[in-house]
Amino acid sequence: MTSGMTSSVTRSVTSTTTGSRLAVVGGSVWDGESDAAVPGTVLVEDGRVVDVVVLDGDGGSGGGSASDAAVSRVRDAGGVVLDARGRTVLPGLIDAHCHAYAAALSPRDIETWPLSYVALNAARRLEAALARGFTTVRDVAGGDAGLARALDEGLVTGPRYFYTGAALSQTGGHGEVRGRGEDLCGCNAHLSEVVDGVDALRRAVRERFQDGAHAIKVMASGGVVSETDPIRVPQYSSEELRAVVDEAARRGSYVAAHAYSPEAITHAVDAGVRSIEHGNLLDAATASLMAERGAVLVATLGCYEAMARRGADLGMSAVSQAKNTEVLSAGREALALALAAGVPVGFGSDLMGPLEDEQLNCLRLHVDVLGPLQALRSATSVNADVLQQPDLGRVRVGFAADLLIVDGDPFARPDVLWGPPGGRTVVLGGVVVG
Repeated sequence: MTSGMTSSVTRSVTSTTTGSRLAVVGGSVWDGESDAAVPGTVLVEDGRVVDVVVLDGDGGSGGGSASDAAVSRVRDAGGVVLDARGRTVLPGLIDAHCHAYAAALSPRDIETWPLSYVALNAARRLEAALARGFTTVRDVAGGDAGLARALDEGLVTGPRYFYTGAALSQTGGHGEVRGRGEDLCGCNAHLSEVVDGVDALRRAVRERFQDGAHAIKVMASGGVVSETDPIRVPQYSSEELRAVVDEAARRGSYVAAHAYSPEAITHAVDAGVRSIEHGNLLDAATASLMAERGAVLVATLGCYEAMARRGADLGMSAVSQAKNTEVLSAGREALALALAAGVPVGFGSDLMGPLEDEQLNCLRLHVDVLGPLQALRSATSVNADVLQQPDLGRVRVGFAADLLIVDGDPFARPDVLWGPPGGRTVVLGGVVVG
């Protein structure tokens, strides 16, 4: 992560939490990694978890008196005490493949609209994501210093925001908005920018880091919503990809690559790409290669199911619908292959346009495939590791106090994760925000 982005994210949360105190009492606490939740009290000061007092099953011993005294200190200091009886305290959710700038399902529409409209729409999308319990998002195709500053200064409300800026696409690649035979200028670069050649790519990467980008996104294969590129064919040359990886590595960052097929994933991983996005057509040999190279998979199952149900009504072309069918049917097997090979599997939504309201349904599909424990790990601690943020994604002393409190037990009744909004409380940096 770049130093500029670190300071921006830190300021955007801590500027409103300095001096704040919070105690969450009476509930069960899941730390983001363990096999089960345990009864406990979470204590927060200045936006950080300062203690997690584990209680016995009755909440009366094994730390109960210490917990009571600590809660009294919070109350006496004018802090907030949340009663979580019958509820479970989780780390705030992390969406590692979010598109704040995706104001429409069609990339062409987005690239032809004014940036002011796209950014205002992005602010609304981020606010809605936070209300669902996503306290951190990684925007992998869009975002810029202006939106980050608006979040930083409290002009808009949203989660911790990590962005790549416009994704990099080769001519005729997944980020290309021109159709065949169209004399159309792809002048805007809200979601993607067409950049060819080693020298041009190096400059584009440097520009993104100068603008505060967290990481770099490249299009390394064809995609569903792009109509002129085959979905399996690798994109960018090895020399081009290596140049992007080299620039990112020297900034202490990494590259995330849109890639579906074994050929495209291998091409990207061989060039040093760390984060493979989607990966629906993954095979066992390629999963083993990813594990060997220390790559991660950010799975985005839910968006394909949503497009299968709603895409035609939203104007998806027949070509895109056919591509979507291909990757939808293979996506579940890809997750199983990745986990069997030891590849960390993160969670992403990848929703565009009106489909943004499917974000929690994406989590449901992740639960259907992986089970609630592994799915929640993907959306918390694993995703924090994907983002290389060692103080997020877990409920532990010293970590950021980003919490999601849900009614009931999500491991026995995972539907509480995507149930009505009234069944959840969201805490960002120690402050109750929803």
